[in-house]
Amino acid sequence: MKYKITIILSLVLLFSCSSFVKIFEDIEEAMYFQSSNIIDSEFYDSLKVMTWNIRFGGGRIPYVGDSCGDRSLMTEEETIGFLDKIVSYIKISQPDILLFQEIDLSSKRTDYLNQIQYILDKTYFNYASYASGMDVQFAPKDGTGKLDFGNAIFSRWKITDAERIKLALRTDQPSYVQYFYLRRNILKVKIELPNNQDIYAVNIHASAFATDDTKEKQMKKYREVLDELNSTGEYFISGGDFNSLPPNAQTIDFCEEDRCEDEKIHYDVDGGPHLEGSYFNNFEGELDLLTPLYTAYYPAIDTSLVNNHKHLTHSTWNTNYSSLESESWSRKLDYLFTNYQNWTLTGDTDNSILEISDHAPVTAILYFNQ
Repeated sequence: MKYKITIILSLVLLFSCSSFVKIFEDIEEAMYFQSSNIIDSEFYDSLKVMTWNIRFGGGRIPYVGDSCGDRSLMTEEETIGFLDKIVSYIKISQPDILLFQEIDLSSKRTDYLNQIQYILDKTYFNYASYASGMDVQFAPKDGTGKLDFGNAIFSRWKITDAERIKLALRTDQPSYVQYFYLRRNILKVKIELPNNQDIYAVNIHASAFATDDTKEKQMKKYREVLDELNSTGEYFISGGDFNSLPPNAQTIDFCEEDRCEDEKIHYDVDGGPHLEGSYFNNFEGELDLLTPLYTAYYPAIDTSLVNNHKHLTHSTWNTNYSSLESESWSRKLDYLFTNYQNWTLTGDTDNSILEISDHAPVTAILYFNQ
């Protein structure tokens, strides 16, 4: 009976609600944006790149389904307040190319503010591209309403090509849940540098809560995209929120740390119970998922440093941000890589800005070898 109900609901959604949820092609053109005030930007002997999951510009509000919260909507003042903090941080840190995850384009939860255009017009960035990870007219949960958020890449210099590359969907959900669920993707763009050289920027936000091998499929596709660029002699900088631990991670189970009161948990292959998104051994090989990237390409943060507290990037802390302390960062999920062997790369993680997001930004400065 349970399965009949699931099938019926799935068919109803498929044939009567097709306009509610945007379905994406395997590969399609991403969206382009441009600042209302183009600023000339020189290119010298270095390129600073940043990746940052900004949690939809929501700071540390107790959001429903995240951080044990019960909020589903933000006021205009809250949204602009947190975005202005992001803008201020960008102006201080001065990245040339920035990879965003969880940026809202037009969502009820953030008062329908176009965060991409807002950041473009408030900073020195001239161009941006966007790939939606969820575009629904109405999310049937907790009054969330319309949602459109995903990955974006910002650049001082012109973006000439931009592709949205579809990633595998979870298979551990009922079909009616999957229908309204995240459409994970890779955003790949080509950027024209002033030194007459092109460079690709590749941004990914991989699955966080899958208990099957979805993450493995997604990261395999990600490596294929990078390998193809590398094999054709194209240079890239790439990264994002992988939702995966680095090689030799010292802790793989964060369930007790993340668990909210009366949190629903599931039983896993190791006997559980394990909380979705908080346990990192859901399939054979998950603990070594990122090893091929570290082997093939140049990381911003070397494997000898990834378990250092300085380079942890994620925290599920959910109380008032005035009480946050650096110790609340508990795991590394965010990364940057390049194949540009002719440059010397140094990386950094800034986990001093706990009030702006539940992820810390990771930066890398790629210097020309002299």
